[in-house]
Amino acid sequence: MRNYAISACVLCFVLGPGLNVVVAAADKVDAVVATGEQRTDEGAAAQKQIEQMGDQVGDLESQYKQISKVVEGLAVYNGLLQKQVDNQSAEAAALAESINKVSLIERQIVPLMMQMIETLGEFVRLDVPFLPDERSERVARLAEMMERSDVTSAEKFRRIIEAYQIENEYGRTIEAYKGTLDLDGSKREVNFLRIGRIALLFQTDGGELTGTWDRESQSWENLPPAVYKQTVATGLRVARKQIAPDLLVMPVAAPKGVAQ
Repeated sequence: MRNYAISACVLCFVLGPGLNVVVAAADKVDAVVATGEQRTDEGAAAQKQIEQMGDQVGDLESQYKQISKVVEGLAVYNGLLQKQVDNQSAEAAALAESINKVSLIERQIVPLMMQMIETLGEFVRLDVPFLPDERSERVARLAEMMERSDVTSAEKFRRIIEAYQIENEYGRTIEAYKGTLDLDGSKREVNFLRIGRIALLFQTDGGELTGTWDRESQSWENLPPAVYKQTVATGLRVARKQIAPDLLVMPVAAPKGVAQ
């Protein structure tokens, strides 16, 4: 029994240092394993951070491209706006220059309009005496208009040109109208027939008297009824559009210098 106890003591004495070595090695292995696991965890965390940073970089790159496109669009838009501003500045400068010239132009055009009205009045006075009251009143209204401050120069000029156009149109039309004429010392109501500006005739109701305006004598002269009564009556009906146009033989004074 004692021998077994001694043997156990000897075995413990022999195995004691070895067990300590094994325990120490196991502790080192555990430490190495723990360190490895820690590094693995840290690597995984680092990889996750790298992936997150990669995603962030991708998002930033996408935002950068979008912003770059917006900036390019704004650059094009700003360039267009700048061109518009430049054009508007040029137009404003031209407009300012025109405004500065308005007073000068108005000072030049007013005397011209006055001269045009005076010339028109003189023309009406010397022309064949058809519609004398209407034409004289038109000229008088133009002269009165020139004194009005509520009518612009442009409107004044337009009305003067319109009056000239009306006078010009008289030379290309045929017209019949009623009026009064001093015949043999008495006022008679007659029918006037105007054929352009080449002939102005009259005829009393019923055709008792027929006559024409003589440019040479600047007076009214009677025409032989047997020759012109029916012709003038037909002309009056044509001018009033009561019958279709027809060939009319009218007394027309020959131009000066032409043999009769």
